[in-house]
Amino acid sequence: MTDRIVIHTEFIKLDALLKYAGLCETGGEAKSVVQEGLVCVNGETCTMRGKKIRPGDRVSFGGSEIEVAGA
Repeated sequence: MTDRIVIHTEFIKLDALLKYAGLCETGGEAKSVVQEGLVCVNGETCTMRGKKIRPGDRVSFGGSEIEVAGA
């Protein structure tokens, strides 16, 4: 199942998205899971916690998938 997250800015950083979507409880946890290579962006493993996620991107982690949409 894919959840849809709407952002009202041009982009959101990957670690902030994980926290905002409720997939991680803290920013530190989000940073760790990204650096450990546990997060995929558009089907590819991403280890850059500051990666800019824009509307249309898909992020998956821990069996959940998020589609980012613009306002």
